[in-house]
Amino acid sequence: MTAHVLSPHTVLGDHKVTTAEIADDVSAHHADHPRLRALLRVIGNCGVQNRYFTRPLDSPTVAGTADVEERVRTAFDDALTMAERAATLALDAAGLTAPDIDAVVTTHTTSWAVPNLDIHLVSRLGLRPDLCRVALTSVACPGGTQALVRAADLIAARPDSKVLVVAAEVLSSIYHHSDTGIESMIYKALFGDGAAATVVTDTPLGPGLAIDDTFEYVLPDSLERQRGRMAADGIHFDSTKQVLAAVTDVMPRLQEWLGPRRLDFAVLHPGSTRIIADTVAALRLDDHAARHSLDTLRHEGNLGGVSILRVLERTHTDPPAEGDDGAVIAFGPGFATAALRCHWQSQG
Repeated sequence: MTAHVLSPHTVLGDHKVTTAEIADDVSAHHADHPRLRALLRVIGNCGVQNRYFTRPLDSPTVAGTADVEERVRTAFDDALTMAERAATLALDAAGLTAPDIDAVVTTHTTSWAVPNLDIHLVSRLGLRPDLCRVALTSVACPGGTQALVRAADLIAARPDSKVLVVAAEVLSSIYHHSDTGIESMIYKALFGDGAAATVVTDTPLGPGLAIDDTFEYVLPDSLERQRGRMAADGIHFDSTKQVLAAVTDVMPRLQEWLGPRRLDFAVLHPGSTRIIADTVAALRLDDHAARHSLDTLRHEGNLGGVSILRVLERTHTDPPAEGDDGAVIAFGPGFATAALRCHWQSQG
């Protein structure tokens, strides 16, 4: 059973923040940092020009000193608002109403909430109370791809289903001036806030991806390479230098799964310029294949689990040819990989 993915719709935070503003904020709070010049150089070279936060940069829950309770509550409220808007746009574009949806898959990592995003959206959107729900709550960057994997599983198990996929992240909530290592400074410049949604069906309702196979892989002995950490002032995001080699370490297994056929296009998670470059090189792609990922990183930053849906949305503006073979690939904490092997279908 083939799962078909419509064009996603993305909603960004209301406040545009430039990299120059991030650099000024870091300089103001860390004037005595012994490596300040190096930090500012790295921030300037991170590949991001702008990102969008749900709150201004100087807010208590971004560059301020809010505690974990305020940060988590604010992040979830903002994520839910963006998720509702994105889901409404996706339903309208598909010509569907909320009662038409048989299942919802959500991915959301940057705050803690019970009930979680899936149940809140049932109420906010007017989804059927008996629909199937899958809530991915700590997947982070691979979340959007992982959600599409789960949606494909649901389509295979329940033909004729219509699955709503929704991702939302408020990564500005993990912007902490108590984190002074170079990796943490890079994340201040990389991350942005947003939500995205799409509809997955067994019959195409419009042009988009047709999923042929799915892939999930956890790199052995890699738990510490990239991880979240909870503290009194909120969620922090930590990584070690080993994370720089993680994509390369995953590639043999990923390439084995993809097989020898060369890809015509790729939807790559814009985790960083290094992640994009390493993936492009390993898969023997060219810079043209990475343009939508690089544009997403440049203009909106790394949106966590939302990013892959944003890159896919951009792909629809300059789509592959009918029948072109492609892949959707994302990496993240764990160190985990989620991927789709797919082809492009131009007609609904």
